[in-house]
Amino acid sequence: MSNRWLVLMANSGSDRLRALFSISRDEDRAVLLPYLTAGIPTVDASVELFVAMADAGADGFEVGIPYADPLMDGPVIMRAGEQALDAGVTVPVALEVVRRVVDETGKAVLVMTYVNPVLRRGIDTFFGDVATAGAAGVIIADLPVDEAEPFLAAAHEVAVGMALFVSPMTSAARLDSVISCGPDFVYGIAEVGVTGERTEASSNVGALAESIRAKSEVPIVFGVGISTPVQAHAAALHGDGVIVGSAIVRRVLDAATPDAARESLSVFVAELAAAMSR
Repeated sequence: MSNRWLVLMANSGSDRLRALFSISRDEDRAVLLPYLTAGIPTVDASVELFVAMADAGADGFEVGIPYADPLMDGPVIMRAGEQALDAGVTVPVALEVVRRVVDETGKAVLVMTYVNPVLRRGIDTFFGDVATAGAAGVIIADLPVDEAEPFLAAAHEVAVGMALFVSPMTSAARLDSVISCGPDFVYGIAEVGVTGERTEASSNVGALAESIRAKSEVPIVFGVGISTPVQAHAAALHGDGVIVGSAIVRRVLDAATPDAARESLSVFVAELAAAMSR
């Protein structure tokens, strides 16, 4: 039985994440989690792009719910969100994309959003909807650890995983607070600032990973500013997972047709997947 189906058959979202990181550690590699905004270039085409990335070697995905005020996102992902919103991609539509991606790929899917859409829907309702869609976990980009308890409680109630953020600027005391919350993984911000492509590999990932591992064995997933296979490999040497977002989204936005986007992502994700080995 393939590792893909071992992950899918786990009982809960948290279980699927544990299985995902456990399998990759046994294989001495990091997990590749490409990000793409739900609904670009169209709803159906976005599902097809996730399937293509799965076939190219992605271990799971971060599916972005488009939002009008994405504080953490740079211009590329902001443009994708605007395009999706203009096309009518709401939270329910985005979660339907999640459901289809889970069904068609068997991969662990993380839902990425912001606090306000969760509050507007209702915390318990939102997490119930996420669980129904089959997502393994949730990433809330602007959720401070000080306000995380009700979100973590709602996630725990429906057995959906949750990530919390740590950056190179996080103090030791705040890192203790993050770890004490028991996230399913820590999202390590490789480069301070908004999402976007960078020209050089981050110089922060080694020290950030060391500070976290000195306190906990919680999995570490690095993202923000990781946009090439070389940069992804540098992050994979220190982390349990790597998220690549803007470089993925840009290829979709720049493609003349959905078929061209699929071909571009297939090649690029295969290169990123090869870079996950240590």
